[in-house]
Amino acid sequence: MPQTQGSVSAAHLRFLFLLTCRGHGPLLQKAIMKFWFGLFLTLWLPVSLATEWQVQPGDDLAAVVAKAAAGDTVIVERGHYPAQLFIDKPLHLKGINRPTLDGEFKDDVIRVRTTDVVIEGFIIRNSGSNLTRQNAGIYFQPGSDRAIIRDNTVNYTLFGLWIEKCASVQVINNNITGMRDLASAQRGNGIQLYNSRDAQVIGNHISFTRDGIYVDISHHAVFRKNIMHNLRYGTHYMNSHDNLWEDNETYHNRGGLALMEVRRQTVRNNRAWGNSDHGIMLRTIQDSLIENNVVADNGRGFFIYDAEYNTLRHNLIINNRTGVHLWAGSYRNEVDSNDLINNRQQIKYVASRDEIWGKKTGNYWSNYVGWDRNGDGVGDVAYEANDLVDHLTWKYPAAKLLMNSPAVQTLRLVSAQFPLLRSTSIVDKQPRMQPFNPQWRDWLEH
Repeated sequence: MPQTQGSVSAAHLRFLFLLTCRGHGPLLQKAIMKFWFGLFLTLWLPVSLATEWQVQPGDDLAAVVAKAAAGDTVIVERGHYPAQLFIDKPLHLKGINRPTLDGEFKDDVIRVRTTDVVIEGFIIRNSGSNLTRQNAGIYFQPGSDRAIIRDNTVNYTLFGLWIEKCASVQVINNNITGMRDLASAQRGNGIQLYNSRDAQVIGNHISFTRDGIYVDISHHAVFRKNIMHNLRYGTHYMNSHDNLWEDNETYHNRGGLALMEVRRQTVRNNRAWGNSDHGIMLRTIQDSLIENNVVADNGRGFFIYDAEYNTLRHNLIINNRTGVHLWAGSYRNEVDSNDLINNRQQIKYVASRDEIWGKKTGNYWSNYVGWDRNGDGVGDVAYEANDLVDHLTWKYPAAKLLMNSPAVQTLRLVSAQFPLLRSTSIVDKQPRMQPFNPQWRDWLEH
């Protein structure tokens, strides 16, 4: 049943009107009347016309949504509700004690085609599985601006949330699980954000979809404190600029964060571990800041391809098969104060010339065998990532057992004196003797 709510009555306003008019002339009374009439319209009417609709098990939820007026709140009690809801007016859809909206494997569970919709507190499950129709738990059509989706559990849906051509959408504290029995290529993505702006995607937990967060042509967005695992890519991200990626965690995926064809990104305090291919991919990226990230136990910690004019600093790159794979003209980047520790291969570098890292403070390399005679914390000889010893260990992995032997250290020093024995390399002219990150040991056995 609908319930009208209001806090300011016409009687209250009439009393205040008579009180303020007392003792004044006709002209001033007329001006006061106009003021109070305007106040009546702005304060009383909008509040009094807002309605709360109560829905209980057995009620027709779709019918209530259709009857509700713009600005109403539909409160849904705990229960099971078959649903293919269509929302075409601003509404607040609020679940109490986590009611279930069941799409019964048909189309979208909820489709939104309007601004200012709030959906919170539901279990939303069992969408259709048609990739061509892009079936989703919640599908936001173009123009569904300022939507808020928070504190929902979205499970066994093809796409969790499909958001297209929308502004200022908030996706907060949702748990999204895909159709885990399907092959990865047959699933949709957890959150699909396309051609949108000013989105906030915060505190979501996403698993067993194709990609966790898929972003294309979406600018000025914030992605913070999301957890993404058991996916193809934690994030699959292209053609989107001026965004913030902060304090996210990606693990047990093929790839962690994949940031491609982008500019002016801030990527900081993220943790990417246990991913079979890469922890963080930076492909065709410019003018971006990548700092304070941890990439651990991945196939490749960083995969950097066609990246220029970026700053990489204070990242911990530890226990990966390859610490950094650098390729395709990735020059003119500022790389300082990073720790590269216990990676089987610190750097895989494919280029035609040396690239200098550590111009300001240097980086820490756990396989550096130089010395620090003056005790200033900086090695006295440069570190070269692709020297003769590295090539030998790539070709003969068993030689790593002799890495700390005097003979291998001598070979490394000798090869540095003879240019014919060396190939192009990452060169750090002031390698640090101690790691920058004091918590680096916590990741050795992660």
